[in-house]
Amino acid sequence: MSSEALSVTRVPDAVYEALRESILTQREAPGTAITEQAVADRFGVARPTAKVALERLVADGLLRREAHKTARVPELSRDDIVDLYATRATVEEAALRTLAADGVVPMAAIAAQRMLTDAATDARSAAPGATVPPGIARADIAFHRALVEAQRSPRLARLHTLLMGEIELCIGQVLGHRLMAIDDVVAQHQGILDAVAAGDPERAGHLTRAHIEGARDRLLTRYDAQHAAAQHPDQTITKD
Repeated sequence: MSSEALSVTRVPDAVYEALRESILTQREAPGTAITEQAVADRFGVARPTAKVALERLVADGLLRREAHKTARVPELSRDDIVDLYATRATVEEAALRTLAADGVVPMAAIAAQRMLTDAATDARSAAPGATVPPGIARADIAFHRALVEAQRSPRLARLHTLLMGEIELCIGQVLGHRLMAIDDVVAQHQGILDAVAAGDPERAGHLTRAHIEGARDRLLTRYDAQHAAAQHPDQTITKD
């Protein structure tokens, strides 16, 4: 059995990063069970190495595992999504207002925006129907992390870190299912950066909340459509 190639030197870190990428790009869909043995076989590693990677993902919130049960990619309910995005918007808006008051744009956020812009360029040149480049979700997540971590309140940063696993799951779904145009994400990020650079807390906070709530609305629309279809599997749509 062939194993997937690992791109970094330390094997436990490599397995963790590869699985994380797989979850964020929707290769491992919500509800998917991921066992230690399956991970060991997939990457050609020992089960203890697979266990370490899974435990890290559980700690990050990208997997859930009850006692004596197999780890699974979380399936967020509608209430979960609403609550998560409400909390995220509150934390990130406050963080961006604080950051903009200082008027300093963190270099890590600029670098993440550049990564996202490059990934968007690759996506535009891809064939219709091609999968979304994995770097897009990674860059989007890095952008938001960098902004919150750079503001001066360590408590806000810690609150954001507690949310990040579920936030990353949602970002992966929004981008993986193309619920937002990548160019729109780039433009919205740039608006936030410009507001921070201008030292405009009001605008930075407003744009941050609008960005987050726009993604929430698209994710909820998809959730509602999926569940409506599941409840009425025989229903067909006809056109006049």
